[in-house]
Amino acid sequence: MSNRDEFGAFLVGFLVGGLTGAVVSLLLAPQSGEETRTIIKEQAIELKDKANTTATDLYGKAETSANEAIKKAEELLAEAKTKAEEAKNKGQELLDEQKAKISKKITAETSNGDTVAE
Repeated sequence: MSNRDEFGAFLVGFLVGGLTGAVVSLLLAPQSGEETRTIIKEQAIELKDKANTTATDLYGKAETSANEAIKKAEELLAEAKTKAEEAKNKGQELLDEQKAKISKKITAETSNGDTVAE
């Protein structure tokens, strides 16, 4: 979430800075209205190009980050599945051991002549 906030603040700062620079340069430069309009048009095009370039770069970085996050999530999922399978196998082994112990005890008691309560 903070990445979005940082990006938004950066983009707003970028646009405000560009506009402020354009306005100040127009106000301080002595020229005719025709020249001023041409300069405004050129600076608007330049600012638009910079904004597009910045947006494209940021989109690429966001896409790369998203792909890395997906890859990491897949790795974590695979690890979780492996650990779950290991836990299941260990639980099955413990269950089998307990069944074997109970069977041995029952067999020992019945061979000693004791009756097993049903």
